[in-house]
Amino acid sequence: MEKVILKAAARAETGKKAAKNLRKTGVVPAVVYKGGKEAISLKVASRDMLDALRTKAGSNVLITLKIEGGAKPVKDKTVIIKEIQHDPVKDTIMHVDFNEISLTETLKVNVPLASKGDAAGVKQDGGVLEHILWELQVECLPTNIPEKIEYDVSSLKIGDSVTVKQIALPEGVRVLNDPELIAFIVKPPHVEKPPEEVVEAVAEPELIREKKKLEEEEEEGEGAPKQEKAPPAKEKEKESGK
Repeated sequence: MEKVILKAAARAETGKKAAKNLRKTGVVPAVVYKGGKEAISLKVASRDMLDALRTKAGSNVLITLKIEGGAKPVKDKTVIIKEIQHDPVKDTIMHVDFNEISLTETLKVNVPLASKGDAAGVKQDGGVLEHILWELQVECLPTNIPEKIEYDVSSLKIGDSVTVKQIALPEGVRVLNDPELIAFIVKPPHVEKPPEEVVEAVAEPELIREKKKLEEEEEEGEGAPKQEKAPPAKEKEKESGK
């Protein structure tokens, strides 16, 4: 695991107004936490913080804080990043929370999960590889935190899937996710069906014409003169006998 040294200074001023003034000068307010102990308020140069994040470890980088200033001298602290707050518009760093750690105690972190190679079901049969799980939660010593975990998907065919329990981990690293969770799956090619609206659009004028024809026939039937029924044959005979 890559380590970086980050210079920091004790910070007496707290509150939103003080933090805003610091950011105007290119300085980021920060806080260091450790269990139930009192948190330490610090400030670090924004440029130095960005440099620390540019390592391959990303936000899992191990940082040695060299703290200057303050009423009492403070020993160097080994920390990892707990949370970074960004400006929603400018995407600049607004605040950083650190967790102080011990190099001899295990901790829980999220590590990126990446695919390696081209799945056979994609390359040969035109399937689609779906990457479902993008991070694994693991437990290990700080010095054993992997930069990322890779899985070779080359042998996967259409219908094949990979669960968490099938993913090999580096020595000293234990996964905490549900072992039955699916991380990767190869699905068949997507076939688009013709839209049903087209069929309905063609059939609709036919229905309108049929309805119109029936209405016209009914109108014609109502306008035609009614014919009287001829009297029955017996009644005709009686009339002729008179």
